[in-house]
Amino acid sequence: MSAIYILLTISVVVAVLFFTVFIIAVKKGQYDDSYTPSVRMLFEDELVKDQTKLTVKPKKTN
Repeated sequence: MSAIYILLTISVVVAVLFFTVFIIAVKKGQYDDSYTPSVRMLFEDELVKDQTKLTVKPKKTN
């Protein structure tokens, strides 16, 4: 039974450690995306054209 307490304690410590490292990485800007916004403007027209093709359907005449 004591092995369960030891393993539970170790797992909580490891989880807190990973969470702390994740918070530090976010605060330092590790996950900031500075590349995509500069490239998005190049492909925006193509996305708008594709959306209009999907939403506008020709009417069928009988």
